[in-house]
Formats: sequence, structure tokens, C-alpha cells
Amino acid sequence: MDYNEVLTKAREQLAPKCRVCPVCDGRACRGEVPGAGGKGSGDSFVRNVSYLRDVQIVLDTLYQDRGQDTGCEFFGKKFALPAFPAPIGGMKMNYGSDISEEEQADRVLRGSIAAGSVAFTGDSPVAAAFFGPLEAIKRLDGMGVPTIKPWSLDLALPRVQAAKESGAIAIAMDVDAAGLVNVKLNGGTVYPKSVADMKELVAACAPAPFIIKGVMTAKGALKAAEAGVYGIVVSNHGGRVLDHSPATAEVLPEIRAALGKDSPVKIFVDGGVRTGLDVFKMIALGADAVLIGRPIITASFGGGAEGVELYLKKVAAELAATMIMTGAATLSEITRDMVRLPK
Repeated sequence: MDYNEVLTKAREQLAPKCRVCPVCDGRACRGEVPGAGGKGSGDSFVRNVSYLRDVQIVLDTLYQDRGQDTGCEFFGKKFALPAFPAPIGGMKMNYGSDISEEEQADRVLRGSIAAGSVAFTGDSPVAAAFFGPLEAIKRLDGMGVPTIKPWSLDLALPRVQAAKESGAIAIAMDVDAAGLVNVKLNGGTVYPKSVADMKELVAACAPAPFIIKGVMTAKGALKAAEAGVYGIVVSNHGGRVLDHSPATAEVLPEIRAALGKDSPVKIFVDGGVRTGLDVFKMIALGADAVLIGRPIITASFGGGAEGVELYLKKVAAELAATMIMTGAATLSEITRDMVRLPK
């Protein structure tokens, strides 16, 4: 199986909910929520992709080659690349598929592990969307990051306990889902989270690391750091919760500046990442690693676990090739001066 075969099969499997466009940039699916699109005009989804695309990489091949190492370490584990599948659920609502949430999570989790990565899994008012993937995580010795919607704490904390019992290597909450249409359509009620709320979640998750997904401002990043989180995900939920939002790559540098280069808080980022070149750009702009959403759905529907593995290995190879052309031997050597921002 090659990646072109994966794309061909994915188009057959996902039509008409997702067109599997040559470039997944949000233009063909504007406003399709539920579905794979961005909210309202779709501007936030489109901007995530277009802004990151316009960040330019500086070529420099005048150096002593020391090889290229894309390896990294998070959650006390070593990974082959700094790219992890983002939490995506709602297979029936968003993609018109009858595949169970557990089966979908299982193939993404297994494909990720085979590629040297680890997947985040999702949640929804439908209990199976959270607890089904937990069963897959249990079978894989905890190699997954369950992600809880921002329910009230009396509903969130039992999910935290279930995630800990699964042996999960980390636990996340996507606070950017506080305005997600799909949750409300299914009768769920979600809320923003205060510093006090986050502190309670950090304590409840211990000793598992806790990650807050959905930070889009320096102020928010500092609040998360005050709460003692392991990491944040700079994310606007793929442009699915707020129209006319800045791109994640656009706000990433100011968030890194606010936390500082030596901050213990890990910075993940999603939104528009499609290739290893995009991973390189995000790291140069201040991220420690990235999450990837929609392309993982394409890969899993087009090739199951093997498709996910194939896609992530492709990303890793593209990242290594970019490092060759810029003089970075390790991820820590990917620096801000290796990219130019759009004017």
C-alpha cells in the first residue's frame, strides 16, 4: 500500500461528508459543522492552513552534517517524531460512518504506535465516544492520551478516574470545545475552565500528566502554567468553534515568548499541519510538538492502522528532509531564524 492508494480509498469511504481534497484547507467544506468543515464562513479553518503555508523556510546547507534526529520525549516516553494524532470523535455525525468510536480509535492508536507516536482520543455526550477508546488504550498498555470535553467537574472527574484506570500515559481536556456545536446537538453542556478548575484537574490526574488543549493567547498560557499543567495545546479546535479566529501559527510565537524558552510547560500546537515541513515550521515558531487532525482521519479510513502508520512515517521523513536543508541535526536545533513570517 502506498499513500496514493490510501487517499483513493479514503475518498470512496468518506464521500460525501469529506471530499479528501488534494490540499485539506477548509475551502470546499466551509460551514459544514457537523461535518469536517470550519464554523460559519470557515475562515478560521482556512486561515490555519493558509497562514502556515505562507511561513517560509530558510535554506542553509553550508554546515558539517551530523545526521538528522527527529526523536523526542514526552510523558516519560520516547517517540520517533514530534507529531501526534489529535483527538477526533463523532464518526457518525461528522463523517457519516457506522464504524464504532472504539474501532476507529483502535486503528489510529495502533498505527501511531507502529510509527513511533501516540494518539490522543476523543469524547462526546455519547459515552461510547470516550469509554470505547479507553478500552483500546487498555489493550495497548496505556499508550494513548484520552481527551475529556470541558464538562462540569462533577462529570469530568469520573472520566479522569476512568482514564487513570486505563493506564493512559497522559490525560487531556479540550477546553476549546466549550462552544462546539456537536456537543450541544447531542444534549451536552460544556464550560470554560478557571485556574482553580485546572488545578483540581491537575491534582485529580496525578501522577498522569495533564494537558489543556485550546489555548490561543499568551494570557491563557500563563493561566495554564499557574495551574501546574504538564502542557498546553495551542488550538482553535480546527476552526470548528469560532469564526474569524487567528491561525494557531499566528499566535504561537507570542505564547512561546510569554512562557519563555525554558518553561517546563510543553507547548503542542495543531491547526493546518499537513506535512513534515509544517511540523518544522511550528517547532521553529515555538512549539515542542504538533497534533494532527483531519489527515489522520483520511489515513485511517483509507488504510486503517497501516494508513495511519504510513502517513506519520511520511511526515517524519519530510521533517528529516527539511532538517537536512536547514542545518538542524536535532529538534532543539530548529530555531526561529530558520523561518520567515508572511508579510
